[in-house]
Amino acid sequence: MTETTSPSRPSDASASAGVPGTGADAPLRVAVVVGSNREGRFGPIVAEWLLSRVRERPDFVVDVVDLAESDLPTALSFDPGHAVAAELGKVTPKLAAADAFIVLTPEYNHSYPASLKSLIDWHRPEWEAKPVAFVSYGGLSGGLRAVEHLRPVFAELHTVTIRDTVSFHNAGTLFDDEGNHRDPAQANAAAKTLLDQLAWWGWALRSAKAVRAYGS
Repeated sequence: MTETTSPSRPSDASASAGVPGTGADAPLRVAVVVGSNREGRFGPIVAEWLLSRVRERPDFVVDVVDLAESDLPTALSFDPGHAVAAELGKVTPKLAAADAFIVLTPEYNHSYPASLKSLIDWHRPEWEAKPVAFVSYGGLSGGLRAVEHLRPVFAELHTVTIRDTVSFHNAGTLFDDEGNHRDPAQANAAAKTLLDQLAWWGWALRSAKAVRAYGS
């Protein structure tokens, strides 16, 4: 197994079957990946804030890939068994159907979670020639070191990573007990910039692939 080859998975010819709006003018399908599966994680609070921003936009249709709801092993295989295939079935069709991604990541020990790396490594064509945006959270760094580690990983998978990010520094202090951001103006502005850029790249790449298939 080379470093640039993902293991094979049972094919799912229906991954995008029945997906509404696959024409040139259809909204972009955006998969929001919630990257932490740690017990007691803060991620769902940030995820709800993020999803509320994405769902406001008529140019997006959102899907959620929550890694706490799947159990992908770190041991990769070219011939996964039934149990692993069932776990892949929870996430692979969503990645395949997406036009663009938003990866929500915490920062663990200056990097991103193992659960997120496992999801990335089990897939390859599902990522190719699509844009990836990042939203991060953590302590003083706001998860930005995790984002910088993710950029070269996604570059290897032929994605386009969005330059601007949204980061929450000392995230636990920024949200109230109901999960509302205490002072949302700056975060909302950053989210609009990120989503505008994601939309531009999503439309550009989807349109280009409609004219000529991407070859990696």
